[in-house]
Amino acid sequence: MAGAIAKMRLITVKMPEIYVEGLDELVKIGRYSSRSEVIRVAIRDLLKKELWIRESEF
Repeated sequence: MAGAIAKMRLITVKMPEIYVEGLDELVKIGRYSSRSEVIRVAIRDLLKKELWIRESEF
């Protein structure tokens, strides 16, 4: 999966305002280029931790 070029799919997500403010702060300080990038990285890390690594343990 790492390094693979994946087709992007548009989804809509509702989240608390405080999360959106945190996303915007990460973009503002230059850590990420966009909200989308922050969310993709967070989801990737969650999937690696909760799903992909555990599958390889079996």
